[in-house]
Amino acid sequence: MTTSPISSRINVSLLIATAIFLVIIMPALNAFGVIENFTLNLWGKYLCYGILAISIDLLWGYTGLLCLGQALFFTLGGYMMGMHLMLMIGKLGQYKSDLPDFMVFLGHTKLPSFWEPFYSFPFAAAMVLLVPGLIAFIFGYLAFRSRIKGVYFSILTQALTYGAALLFFRNDMLMGGNNGFTDFRSMLGANLRDPGTQRILYIATALLLVGVIAGCKWLTASRFGLIQRAIRDSENRVLFSGYATASFKLFIFIISAMIAAVAGALYVPQVGIINPSEMTPDKSLEAVVWVALGGRGTLVGPVVGAVSVNALKSWATRAYPDLWLIILGGAFVLVVMFMPKGIVGIPSQISGIISRIRNRSAAKDEAKVAAELKKASPTSPIIDP
Repeated sequence: MTTSPISSRINVSLLIATAIFLVIIMPALNAFGVIENFTLNLWGKYLCYGILAISIDLLWGYTGLLCLGQALFFTLGGYMMGMHLMLMIGKLGQYKSDLPDFMVFLGHTKLPSFWEPFYSFPFAAAMVLLVPGLIAFIFGYLAFRSRIKGVYFSILTQALTYGAALLFFRNDMLMGGNNGFTDFRSMLGANLRDPGTQRILYIATALLLVGVIAGCKWLTASRFGLIQRAIRDSENRVLFSGYATASFKLFIFIISAMIAAVAGALYVPQVGIINPSEMTPDKSLEAVVWVALGGRGTLVGPVVGAVSVNALKSWATRAYPDLWLIILGGAFVLVVMFMPKGIVGIPSQISGIISRIRNRSAAKDEAKVAAELKKASPTSPIIDP
C-alpha cells in the first residue's frame, strides 16, 4: 500500500517539527528554567534507548534477524566511554588515588596496561565503535557463514550476551564487577554534574538520534535496502538471484552494533552509571518489546516505543511498583493481538477501518437504490406473435 503525497508531506512535516522540538526547543526551555534538569536528563536517557531500538529495528524490522544481544553492544559502548570517565576522576575519588576506587578496594597498586590508553578521549571514542564492531564481525561472520538464522540466531545472540554478562560480573576482569563504573566527575574538562554540560550531552544525543534516523532512512531506501528487505521476505530467492546474503547480513549486523554502542557511550555520562546488569538478556528482550510496541520496520516506531514504554515504566514503578511487569506484558499482548503495526500504525489502522465502513455503507446504499429502481420500473409486456 503506497503512501499518498499529501500523507507523506504531513509525515515529513511532523518529523521535522519533532526534531526541532527535541533538539532546540527542549534545551532552550531547560535553559530558561521551564523544564527541570531532571526531566531533560531523563529524556536524554529515553533518546539513548530510542537509538538502541533503531539498531534492533534495522536488524529485525528490515532484515528479519531477531537479535537478542543488542544490549551487549549498547553496554560495551558504555563501558568504553566509562573507562575514560573513571580515569578522569583522578584523586577526587573516595580513596584519593589515581586508580579507580574499585581497583584500590581490590588491592591493586598499579593501573592495568589495557586501561592506560583510555586517558585519551579520542582513543576511548574510537574503542566505542571498534570493540563492539569487532565482536559483531567475529560473531556475525561465524553465524552467517554457517547459515544460522531464525530462532537459532536469536538463541545464539542471547547466549552471547548472557556469557558476556557473567564475564563482566567477575571482579578479576578489572571492569568494576557487580557495581560497574560510577561517580563520574568530568568529561573533556567539563563538569558532568553541571546542568550546562548535561544540556550539551542531551543535544548531542538528540542530534545523533536525528542523524541515525536520516542515515538509516537513506540506507533502507537505497538498492541495499531493497536487497535487505528481500532477504527478510525470502532469503532463498535472493541466494538464487546470485547475491551473497551472508555479506549483506554481516554488514548490517556490524552497523547496528555500532549504532547501539554509540547510544551506550552517550547514555553513561547522562545516567552516571554502567554495570553488567545492562547487558543481561532481559534488557535485550525489553528493547525488542519497544520495537514491537512502536512498530517495527518504520524507524520512527521504535523510538516512539522506547520513549513510551520507558515513560510508562517511570510512572508505573512509582504508582504501581508491584504491577509494572503485568502492565508491560498486558500492553505487549494488546498490541500484538489488536495493533500489528504498533503505535505508529494506529492512524493507518483507524483509516482502514473507516474506509471499510464507508465502503460497506456505500455498497448497501447502491444495493438499496438498485432494489428501489427494480420495484419502480414497469414490467415489460409480453407480445404474442
